[in-house]
Amino acid sequence: MPLLKKLCSIPAPSGDEGPMKDFLLEYIGKESPTWKRQPEIIHGDEFQHCIVLVFGQPRTAVFAHMDNIGFHVRYGNELVKIGGPKTVSGYTLEGIDSQGHVECELHVNEEDHSLRYHGSRLIDRGTALNFKMNFREDDHYVQSCYLDNRLGVFNALKLAETLEDGVIVFSCWEEHGGGSVAYLTRYLWERFKIRQALISDITWVTDGVQSGNGVAVSMRDSGIPRRIFIDKIISILKQEHIKFQLEIESSGGSDGNEIQKQPYPIDWCFIGAPEDLVHSPDEKVHKEDISSMLAAYRVLLARL
Repeated sequence: MPLLKKLCSIPAPSGDEGPMKDFLLEYIGKESPTWKRQPEIIHGDEFQHCIVLVFGQPRTAVFAHMDNIGFHVRYGNELVKIGGPKTVSGYTLEGIDSQGHVECELHVNEEDHSLRYHGSRLIDRGTALNFKMNFREDDHYVQSCYLDNRLGVFNALKLAETLEDGVIVFSCWEEHGGGSVAYLTRYLWERFKIRQALISDITWVTDGVQSGNGVAVSMRDSGIPRRIFIDKIISILKQEHIKFQLEIESSGGSDGNEIQKQPYPIDWCFIGAPEDLVHSPDEKVHKEDISSMLAAYRVLLARL
């Protein structure tokens, strides 16, 4: 999985997605000539760091956020979270400031749960720090920081190889409140009248969603998509004999929640592989769930 490993190695904390955008544009430019259909590649200042790929006559959009959780250096050796990273003393963090590459150790105060770093020098305030990558793979699992949502991006890039009609959207800021999906949704509605969206993201292993049981189709989280759309997806996956499991949660969210808040009649569904050890340096996903995720997206983009 060299592509997935490369994606996990690129720091792109919310608000600083530039390195990931640059990599994706370079990758798309190099690989797209071998794809089944050549996409229109849309990006620029009016899209900030987001990228939109348009294939053929699109009916459905796939959203994959490219940002990750992390930390910002505050004052002195204080840290503040970007999104909701797991905080355990001893995690290795790294980043780049005006003096170059920096590596330090996360420290959590047991009394007030404040966050600090321990390192050989002070780091410039405002510097974004990310978990240091330790990519591991065996016969059944892949494990690394930032599988959420590098796996969603990986899935979208693999989907692009055979996609004939559809839109792939690489969005920003999802881990820290969103903000890009609103104008992206407006663009897709006004230009293509897109009325269907799938969220290529990673969900959590829970008591009802287990590793190795297939991609998770979320019937609800903190947002509630339309049941008629979910039922259509379930029917297609059953007909195509795609391994999947249904997810029902009362909390959590994704780009889908932001789509639902826009003034456009767009149905959406979160479809993603479940992972264990969420938002830590050791996120873990079963390879069979990755395979069923891609299989699900390929049939759904063809049949929806």
